[in-house]
Amino acid sequence: MNATQQNVSAPARLRQLLSDPSHTVVAPGVYDGISARLALAQGFECLYMTGAGTAMSRLGMADLGLTTFTDMHQNASMIASINPSVPLIADADTGYGGPINVAATVKAYARSGVAGLHIEDQVQEKRCGHLGGKLLVSREVYANRLRAACRARDESGSGIAIIARTDARAGKDPEGNGGYDEAVARLRMAAEIGVDGLFFEALQSKEEAEKAISDLPKIPVLLNEVGGGRTPILAVEEANKLGFRITIWPTMGLEAVVPALENAYSALKKNGKSPEDPALGPSKLFEVCGLKDLMAFDESVGGKAYQ
Repeated sequence: MNATQQNVSAPARLRQLLSDPSHTVVAPGVYDGISARLALAQGFECLYMTGAGTAMSRLGMADLGLTTFTDMHQNASMIASINPSVPLIADADTGYGGPINVAATVKAYARSGVAGLHIEDQVQEKRCGHLGGKLLVSREVYANRLRAACRARDESGSGIAIIARTDARAGKDPEGNGGYDEAVARLRMAAEIGVDGLFFEALQSKEEAEKAISDLPKIPVLLNEVGGGRTPILAVEEANKLGFRITIWPTMGLEAVVPALENAYSALKKNGKSPEDPALGPSKLFEVCGLKDLMAFDESVGGKAYQ
């Protein structure tokens, strides 16, 4: 990150990245401070705060709409603050209520330094996008959410990017409307309202993903890469060739962490000690989370506590 980029706000930086039609933004899923630090250390240009990961890490619960605005906002604020020069796209679920709530959510995320967020069309009793049986609000209610989000974006002056997500491909509204055509219609409506990006959840195949890009308005489209989900995993290069401008990988970190923790705790239970692999020790663990930088800052202002 050069000095010029460091002086650019996170929303402005995200918009810079999306302004290149040949570029696809890669945003690994992060869910807490450690996962964010590890992703930043790899030099990713953007991060994605996963709602499912937030539910699991903060509440120890499955992603069934149990996280509140407070849960999500606090987590997004913390992650965005670790390195404000790297844009964070954050899940904002349904916006947590009616249009007034949606507007308040957008403004609060913007004040916290979040670069972009997505608002979906599920009912408040929502669930993970790759689970079945999803229920949607009507197009009218969804349109009101998006209009509120775009107006709050403009009133905040932050430039936070509003991404419209639809779950219509694998869900239905009260009148039974759903499926591919309904999803396309809802995203076309979102583009007319003035959102900055589109999120077609639960695409069923590579061919359908290619068709969606052809059928949707020519604004950035996001691809959700969830291992074991409804959408086949596409390598970034392949997604780029199809025309996707953002790829998010929500569960990648969790899928790496869960087996590792299971193995470690299982070893302790069975053997009465930690696994045989060499321990990192406190210093190495703390270095992941900025130990050296914190000590250097203390010393630079005359502190002597950590010498």
